[in-house]
Amino acid sequence: MIRFARFLSLLLAAAAAFAQGVPQNPAYVPGPDAQVKAGIPKGKVIKFTYDTSRVYPGTSRAVSVYVPAQYDGSKPACVMVYQDGAGYVSETGGSRATIVMDNLIADGSMPVTIGIFTDPGVTPGVTADQMARYHRSLEYDGLGPTYAKFVIEDLIPEAEKRANVKISTNPDDRGVIGGSSGGIAAFNAAWERPDSFHRVISYIGSFTNLRGGDTLAAWIRKFEPKPLRIFMQDGSNDQSIYSGSWFLANQEIYASLEYSGYDAKFVIGTEGHSGRHGGSILPEALRWVWREYPKPITASKGGPGTRHYVTDFLDPAADWEVVGQGYGAAEAAAVDKDGVLHFADSKSGRVYRLGADGRPVVFKENAASTGLMFGPDGRLYAAQPGKKRIVSWGADGAEQIVAQGVDAHDLAVTSKGRIYFTDPAARRVWLLDTDKKKRVVFQSTTENNIGYPAGLQMSPDEHLMNVTDRDSRWVWSMQVAADGGLQYGMPYHHLETLDDTQVTQAAGIAIDSTGHLFVATALGIQVVDQPGRVVGVVRKPSAGPVAAVVFGGEGLHTLYVTTGDKVWARKMRRTGTLPWQPVKLPRPQL
Repeated sequence: MIRFARFLSLLLAAAAAFAQGVPQNPAYVPGPDAQVKAGIPKGKVIKFTYDTSRVYPGTSRAVSVYVPAQYDGSKPACVMVYQDGAGYVSETGGSRATIVMDNLIADGSMPVTIGIFTDPGVTPGVTADQMARYHRSLEYDGLGPTYAKFVIEDLIPEAEKRANVKISTNPDDRGVIGGSSGGIAAFNAAWERPDSFHRVISYIGSFTNLRGGDTLAAWIRKFEPKPLRIFMQDGSNDQSIYSGSWFLANQEIYASLEYSGYDAKFVIGTEGHSGRHGGSILPEALRWVWREYPKPITASKGGPGTRHYVTDFLDPAADWEVVGQGYGAAEAAAVDKDGVLHFADSKSGRVYRLGADGRPVVFKENAASTGLMFGPDGRLYAAQPGKKRIVSWGADGAEQIVAQGVDAHDLAVTSKGRIYFTDPAARRVWLLDTDKKKRVVFQSTTENNIGYPAGLQMSPDEHLMNVTDRDSRWVWSMQVAADGGLQYGMPYHHLETLDDTQVTQAAGIAIDSTGHLFVATALGIQVVDQPGRVVGVVRKPSAGPVAAVVFGGEGLHTLYVTTGDKVWARKMRRTGTLPWQPVKLPRPQL
């Protein structure tokens, strides 16, 4: 680690330059709250090099932990995590964060708060003449959950151990802050993990296309609002380079936050890409994000935008509620003509239905299924790949074998009694016609490549078949021909994906009476309009994949989803459709 010292010195110099900024505007100088005041207790700072990260193995970074004088260990403290921490922890830089925290904690503007000041990771060369690998852009500019995972699972526990402190796990007690690439990193950490961070400060944030950060402006508008409070700062003379304009990008982010109803503030100065202005207003920013503490920060129920999808699709008074839990693997789901939910636990082999009291009761034993769908005859059809068959059950559970020797994963039943099913291993979609003859109606090829056909659902007017591809960002659309065949298939519905993959893990589909698809994906339940555009992403009820999604309940206004060991329900403002009862769709807004 000796060679790391010279790389660290370069990093410290860069961080200090960021914190002090270029003196373009003499007015941006540290104010009274950034000055040492007589009689104010002074916290201590513990510095160390952290080189045992599990999330970013092989990296080393400088870390400082500020412990306020008021911390006595009687209860877990709040925390602010500073990206590019070396510049902030300096008592001679532009922000002087430890002095500011001394003063604000003393006057009650913020609670007793631990400060963690971390630099980005560096992988030193094996020999002295080899260039290090610098992780700042990788860690800070990229989207996705990795950096948040590092802060939560690596950095905070290490800081607790080194400084002998205990940090609260309540997200209302935790904040993140940074500038430039550190600014987008701070925002993204809270965006990805609102269960861990509710307070964000971003100075001159790099919300441009360095590593896909420009996507966030659209995602803020599409995703169900999260319980975040965001303070932003930028200068009207910020840089404009190959990846975009920083000032325009920050305006886009703030406009999206406003549109979606977030508790957000944007302070605009005249600086370029400099931390001078941000450093001078650190006391204002900290006071603003910590105001009214300990009052919880809650998610918006929809912004002022008249077309915000939350007000269109979700009932603001409702959230996810557990319908049933303790299952091995709750997967398939379907509703009958009365909207009564039926779902399968593939581990136990049971199929359940909701009883009159709204609680699940066993409908069928020894019935492991990956796909369920009611038909026009009132029978519940089930795909059972383990037994290589499709069966159906009457209301009394009496079983009939519909087809044998088939690897059906999911299925759709039409008003005419035709049955379509996906065969992921062979990358096919099959049709079992009313005469019980089966034939391939779609075969994935090099030109028409579906990597893993999973869920499928007929459009409510029975014109189109929608097929999810778990391994790509597309839901395929295929026209249903007069003879039941599928033609003119194409990757049509464009789903949102995580930054580091094109795999959506798309599974089940539900469709409302306006033709909007509700697609279960790794990001959440993506709402896609008829032209194939994601207009919203409904928050998943829990971590892990969502398997099935279906409209049911009274008036088909409840969205049910399955997630591993639980089944959930949420009231909606949209009306679902019963797949075997065709309805005419309205013309879409193109």
